[in-house]
Amino acid sequence: MVKVELSLRDFLQASPPSVVVLATCVDASGKPNIITLGMFMPISFDPPLVCIGVSPKRYSHKLIEETGEFVINVPTEGIIEETHFCGTKSGREYDKFKETGLTPRPASKVKPPLIEECYAHLECRVVQRYTCGDHTLFVGEVVAAHINKDVLGEDGKVDILKAKPIFQRNHIYYGLKRP
Repeated sequence: MVKVELSLRDFLQASPPSVVVLATCVDASGKPNIITLGMFMPISFDPPLVCIGVSPKRYSHKLIEETGEFVINVPTEGIIEETHFCGTKSGREYDKFKETGLTPRPASKVKPPLIEECYAHLECRVVQRYTCGDHTLFVGEVVAAHINKDVLGEDGKVDILKAKPIFQRNHIYYGLKRP
């Protein structure tokens, strides 16, 4: 195989597509916002921790920094267009719930809402933050987790083919196909 050198600006082209999540957050008055993120990763089982990468330029960064809470919502192939909208429009100018028709649902332990159309939800409280180049890594402790029962297999674990998560590269979204 012939290898070509990538510019460092394009280094992510050498990595596989990333899973897409919708993070919800709220402002001081409780008004919710949604941001689409490809920078999401579970990082610890005990305690349960996840991290998200958010640019300080993003409206959601300010909200998460101020409130110290966010919810990870895992979207399905059925809401790809809404997911794209939430990743390309700013909550400073748009009410993303209103514009997309997505349904906010109260969380059990944090102020940001769950997104009803997503199949899984992780309610998180920020426990640490790190500046990593042009993004902030928010580490969230998972204080509650929810999943749609219909995506579980007989073993009680997620059947990924039923759940139909979204992956992305260069704002092109992908689903899974049965083997």
